[in-house]
Amino acid sequence: MLQKIGIRDFRDNLAKYLSSSAPVAILRHGQTVGYFVPTQLQPAQSEQESLKRAVAALDTLLLEHGIDEDTLLAEFRQLRSSQL
Repeated sequence: MLQKIGIRDFRDNLAKYLSSSAPVAILRHGQTVGYFVPTQLQPAQSEQESLKRAVAALDTLLLEHGIDEDTLLAEFRQLRSSQL
């Protein structure tokens, strides 16, 4: 199950989440504003392999929540335009 945390908790405990292997949803005022998907980069592991693992974890999260890439992109663009 995906852990949901407030943005302040994420900021205050960043080191804990960086060392974790579980992705978290980051909330602001009860609304999901992002996801943190740790890659667990290890010395012998290339950056490309680490990114592939992060993409696989993101794909899993999207599938679990019934979100397709087009919906995700549209929401991102909408949020981005409202912030400008």
